Amino acid sequence: MECTVNWMPALGMGFVAETGSGHLLTMGGAAEGGGRDLAPRPMETVLAGAGGCTAYDVVMILQRGRHEVHGCQVRLSAERADREPKVFTRIHMHYVVSGRDLPAAAVERAIALSHERYCSASIMLGKTAEITTSHELVAG
Repeated sequence: MECTVNWMPALGMGFVAETGSGHLLTMGGAAEGGGRDLAPRPMETVLAGAGGCTAYDVVMILQRGRHEVHGCQVRLSAERADREPKVFTRIHMHYVVSGRDLPAAAVERAIALSHERYCSASIMLGKTAEITTSHELVAG
């Protein structure tokens, strides 16, 4: 996996990353840090990446179990250390999973498998952060 990040001086503290798959991701800084507040902060993209990684896993695990999944949302909230490096210290992930006749046990198992085995991002972040989860099922 590769990625190239370029500083965009015209954007203050703005950066554009080009991923190995050829996609662009813009990141920026807050005004107090010399940025122009034009894009997500780099650490926000890390948190979003963890959410996307685990949501992908949960959907795939449920689909492989032949469950009818219609939606999966992960709401993340995080706390960071007060001092540098300001790593994540706590992350809570709340899953809202919708589908037809989804068994709660299957959703719980999918979330657990994601965090214990498949989601590289949350497993990596779990080295510095306490990660907790909750979920709710929505019929539909």
